[in-house]
Amino acid sequence: MSEESDKLEHEEWKGNTGGMAWMHRVLIWIFRYVDLRIVYVGMGIFVIPFYMLFAHKGYLSQYHYFRQRHGFGAWKSFRYVYLNHYRFGQIILDRFANYAGRRFTFNLDGYDMFLDLCHGEQGFITLSCHVGNYELAGYAFKATEKRYNALVFPGEAKAVMENRNRMFAKNNIRMIPVKEDMSHVFLLNDALANGETVSIPGDRIFGSPRYVECQLLGASVHLPLGPYAMALQRGVPTITILVMKADTYTYNVRIRRIEADERPYTSRIEHATNLAQHFADELEKALLQYPEQWFNYFEFWGDERR
Repeated sequence: MSEESDKLEHEEWKGNTGGMAWMHRVLIWIFRYVDLRIVYVGMGIFVIPFYMLFAHKGYLSQYHYFRQRHGFGAWKSFRYVYLNHYRFGQIILDRFANYAGRRFTFNLDGYDMFLDLCHGEQGFITLSCHVGNYELAGYAFKATEKRYNALVFPGEAKAVMENRNRMFAKNNIRMIPVKEDMSHVFLLNDALANGETVSIPGDRIFGSPRYVECQLLGASVHLPLGPYAMALQRGVPTITILVMKADTYTYNVRIRRIEADERPYTSRIEHATNLAQHFADELEKALLQYPEQWFNYFEFWGDERR
């Protein structure tokens, strides 16, 4: 498959929150007075079956994911597709509940290492991914020592972007939209040069078609070259933060350092590929524990695309 077609596969599902602005505002108002679990039940009964019936492309990609990557049987894969859609709905609702003032508990693993990096003079890169609810952590953690610069997709709904700006601004987080002219890359590099923190998706190809090939759940995947090449070029520490939903008001947060093997490399691409593979390894550990919290709704693996 060509680089351009691989780029189109990754951009096929844009990942923006559905619904109109007034719906989002009503949802925020509801969460101020209604228990979150009641809204979950309504979503599970009425909304999720609708999406599974009419959003076939996302449904099929998830079905293939459970069948081929986890080796589930046909019936179990179908049940997990429903659970995946239900969990994704919970993730979205939790964000709106947070906009309305609801608070969640975070069980932190590796937070001391994260604080050490925050207190250091050097900037660092955080690799995010479309697994769990990474965004919710940005609302809960304040960047007190250095500014947090998050690369975001600019096509999100207006009400969501307004609330993101409000929540992030008070936590010293700046959103940097992806631009077609790649100007966002210069802003990210400037932030690292100033000793700030940069957050970049490590699993989704944006703009540039350049990628590295890694192994994830027993098959090859294409991960974006940019974040890993930037980390190596700038010589900055790299971590990943996985925020996995445990129950209604609780998330388990796993923070891990991502480092390439200390050995000679024949090229920069090989070095970046090794760093990306370590990220994929951490991603795989999370998916084996929380298989239903994979939220890339397109054919992600090469064998599925073929």
